[in-house]
Parts: sequence; structure tokens; C-alpha cells
Amino acid sequence: MSNLARMPREITFESLNGRQKAALLCLALGTDAAAKVTQKLSTDEVDMLSFEIARMDDVAGDVIDKVLEEWIESAIGIGSLSNGGVEYAKEVLEKAFGPGKAASILRRVQGQLADTAGLTRLRRADPQQLGNTLRNEHPQTIALVLAHLDPQQTANILKEIPSSKGGEVVYRMAGMEKVQPEMLMLIEKHIGSDASSIMAEGTVSGGPKAVAEVMNFISGALEKELLEGVEERDPELCEVIKNLMFVFEDLISLEDKAIQRVLREVEAKSLALALKAASPELKAKILGCMSQRAVSALQEEMEMMGPARMKDVEAAQTAFVSQVRRLEEMGEIVIGGKGSDDVLV
Repeated sequence: MSNLARMPREITFESLNGRQKAALLCLALGTDAAAKVTQKLSTDEVDMLSFEIARMDDVAGDVIDKVLEEWIESAIGIGSLSNGGVEYAKEVLEKAFGPGKAASILRRVQGQLADTAGLTRLRRADPQQLGNTLRNEHPQTIALVLAHLDPQQTANILKEIPSSKGGEVVYRMAGMEKVQPEMLMLIEKHIGSDASSIMAEGTVSGGPKAVAEVMNFISGALEKELLEGVEERDPELCEVIKNLMFVFEDLISLEDKAIQRVLREVEAKSLALALKAASPELKAKILGCMSQRAVSALQEEMEMMGPARMKDVEAAQTAFVSQVRRLEEMGEIVIGGKGSDDVLV
């Protein structure tokens, strides 16, 4: 007898794990179509899939149908975030079953999705509870869920997720602009009723600005680790997030000594340009941190400068904020207002 451990005779859809579902999908599609599905897998993943196929016993037709439908639903969801999801599924199904049956399967699944009443939003949960629910999920799934929570709650949930995975989650959140209803329905279905029962209404939020708002509620070592995770994947995106985390008008919350330290790193012309669009309160704050001689020189610089393009003003403000972030990372200044972890005792 083979030394492979066989799967249980009574196989239900609910008892299958991801690898077993993938194995059943390949068996259902046939060799040629399955090869197209697996062509982007790593060698190790193909080996694991082959192992599951080798130990597969007979499976009821309705279980195979559910596996096939779940894969098509996933393809539809992926197609809402990137090109080709539905078309790819259609191409594989036609190769496996022919155009007629492939069209029938796609229509049935898409009809089931369309019949779902409206957009079911993922909702808020206790941070620790939801964090424990999500910690073993794929980073993309976690990112999509967190994109529907308010920034402070998202920050609290990230504290429950290993930072090695959290960096990937934050990176995916930063690249997310819009989430389609089909994907949300699939995720909520995947997470299960236990998570759904502890949720309340939430709102969609993605992109660098949303991530920056979340990061403003995270401090210390975790913030550094999460941002490093983003920087490893996209340094420019990480810099955008950092700058959004502390905007120019937030300078008003800094202590005078901190502002004075930053001013030593900024040229008078750049400061004059940055202050052109600053609020009267911030201007007064910054001028109050300067000597009378420096104030006179700055005012003269602003008068000589004349009108300036808004994008140039914003660039000067961004450069100023970059200096703030750099000095904070060096430990020379402290940016307050980020929660209890920043309280000085």
C-alpha cells in the first residue's frame, strides 16, 4: 500500500483547507487547464499541491462544484482590483469544459453575487478580538478589512498582528484606492460568522493618506518596524506616508525648542516660500521662535519673493516636514500628539 496518508472518506467543503481546495480545482479542471492555473506557483507550492492530489480520494460532485464556484468568485473579486480576473477564469474554464459550460458556470456564480442585497460592509470589532481573528489571514485580506475601520482602531489592530506581517499589510493598504463590493462580500464570507457577529458599520479608507492617519496613532518601535516594511518594498511610497503623517500645519503643536532646532536646518528662502500658505497662527508660532533680526530678514525675503505657485509652496512645506521627520528619527526632537506611548514621564 502507498505510504501516503489518505484524506478522510467523508469530505465536506467546510473541512477542506486551501491546499486541498487547490488540489480539487486542478482535478476538476483537468491537466491542461490546471497547468495554466499553476504556472505562476513556486516549485515548493507545486510540490505541496502534487502531494495533496496524490492523497485525494473520491470527492462528491457537490463539493467539487463548491470549490469551483469559490475559485470563480475569487477570480471575480481579484478582477475588481486588477485586470484579467474574470477573463482569466473564463479562459481556464473554456479550456477545461468548453465555451458553453464555461459561460453557464460564470453566469451562475455572477448571478449569485448580483443577488446579494447591496454592499455588505465589513464592520468594526474589538481590536484585540479582530486582531486575533485576522493575524493568520493573507496580508491582502487583512489590508482590505482594516481599510474599513477608523484610523485609531486600525492602529490598535496592527498592534495585535506580528510586525513582520504588519509591514506588508500597511504597504498593501497604502496602495489601495478603491475596493469593489464583490471583494468585500468574499472577504466577509471568508472571515466567517464569528467575526461578522462582533462587527458594526465602517467606512472605506485606503491609500497613503489613510495609512498616515493610522500611523499617527502608532508610536515607538512598532511604527519604525511597519514603516521599514513599507520602505523595503517601495521607498518612495514610504516617504510619502512619512510626510503625510506630520503635515506642515502640525508644526503648531511642536515645542518652541523643537521648532528652533528645525529652523537651523532650513534656508530662509525655503522657509519664506513655505510660510506663504501657512495659517496666521502657525506664522506667529514660527516667528515667535526666531530672533528679531531673523524675523526682519525673513519678512524682507517674503516681500522680495512676490507671488509663488502653489505647488512650489507645497514642495517647500514638504521639505520642511521631511526635516522634522529626520530630526525625530535622530532623536533630536519629539513629535507629540500620537497617543499614550509618547507621554514623557
